[in-house]
Amino acid sequence: MTSPQIVWLRRDLRMKDQPALYAAAQAGPVIPVYILDEERAGDRKLGGAHRWWLHHSLEDLAKSYGRRNAQIVMRRGDSVSVLQGIARETGASAIHANRHYEPWHREAEEDLHDALKDSECELVLHDGNYLLPPGTARTGGGDPYKIYTPFMRAVKELLPPRDELPEPDTISQPSDMPESDDLSDWELLPNKPDWAGGLRDFWTVGEDAAHERLDWWADHVGGYDDGRNLPSEDATSKMSPHLHWGEISPVSIWHRMKDMRSDGWQVYEKELIWRDYAQNVICQFPNYPEESYRDYDEQTLWRNPNRGHVIQSELEAWQQGRTGYPIVDAGMRQLWQTGWMHNRVRMIAASFLIKHLLIDWRHGERWFWDTLVDGDYASNGTNWQWVSGTGVDSNMFPRIMAPLSQSEKFDAAEYIREYVPELADLDDEHIHDPGDEHRPEDYPEKLIRHKEARERALQAYRDSKD
Repeated sequence: MTSPQIVWLRRDLRMKDQPALYAAAQAGPVIPVYILDEERAGDRKLGGAHRWWLHHSLEDLAKSYGRRNAQIVMRRGDSVSVLQGIARETGASAIHANRHYEPWHREAEEDLHDALKDSECELVLHDGNYLLPPGTARTGGGDPYKIYTPFMRAVKELLPPRDELPEPDTISQPSDMPESDDLSDWELLPNKPDWAGGLRDFWTVGEDAAHERLDWWADHVGGYDDGRNLPSEDATSKMSPHLHWGEISPVSIWHRMKDMRSDGWQVYEKELIWRDYAQNVICQFPNYPEESYRDYDEQTLWRNPNRGHVIQSELEAWQQGRTGYPIVDAGMRQLWQTGWMHNRVRMIAASFLIKHLLIDWRHGERWFWDTLVDGDYASNGTNWQWVSGTGVDSNMFPRIMAPLSQSEKFDAAEYIREYVPELADLDDEHIHDPGDEHRPEDYPEKLIRHKEARERALQAYRDSKD
């Protein structure tokens, strides 16, 4: 009889196109294991929105296994110790896992590999969460790319990705399965208070939901080129949390869309490649979401909220959607309500924090980490450093987005009405920038005027470079 095969689940919570699961199922009885390991992540423990999504995603995946008369083993603790223990208990000959590139996951993989050296069990790593394994696309000199555009061109030359793998029809498991925690005992869901009502209304979680969304997106991706910039329209895929949690693979999406010729698909394909690019960046710079890539005098450029209550209150006003800029406030309130924000508005809101308020980009990155259901270590850090002008590949700091004109240009009136209800009665002419005569009493004044903010930011930037 073949030995059991452990599948170490992390952000790959699916049955279809799951290389680690596919390989394990071919080799023997499968023991899928998910470990809530928050100590290795250090101060990158799961945010509140993360925890909500994870609960429902694991719940959905457990049902998928249940339909195949199988179950997931759920444990809490150190990944390496837990996996070693299960391997000894069951006599497993291999632990299969899809590679992950966050520093704490890479450390766990290395430690597990070392821990298994003198055992009868081996760690077998697979590539499963990106179009191409990070490091595949390299310059002519053999170095990894730092800049997105040449990286994107190189990836397109290397496509197609690997073939999509089928989901297993049946799953064999050992007769004696290891004990499992009860998911509810992990208390991932908020209850005091229960703030997740907006998330429940906005999202359906799980692999089936991801593929249903892909079916919808296949019919609508053609309009993505223009529609992606219009927050009042449902013209984006909303696939990001499904991708982040591995409920669907980018390989599945690519193969579904590969024969399309629309401009929308061409643009969306580049977004999938940007996701690969972010992993490429953190493989080179593991602390990228923590450390600015470019040199400048941080003490001169940033207004640190720890230095005074006024700056702290401005950070809180941004977090709460009380800046006096309707498009920024709508985005921040959408984030709090749904755990997600429209991509165009993410850039506007991030730019406002960094360049209008001159608050260090890391405060924004951390807020997004805690509140986004799709908060991804690599993508979140790469996007914030792009906006702040501090990244290896980034927008120039002096390019300062004008939120009021952005709001009008991209027709955000209905979006504002939905998420800033105190402005709902204003007409399109005044809702983007309500003057004193149109501003409701319960809507705040601007924290700072755009012209003043722009001049202050440019001067701070010049001073930081002296």
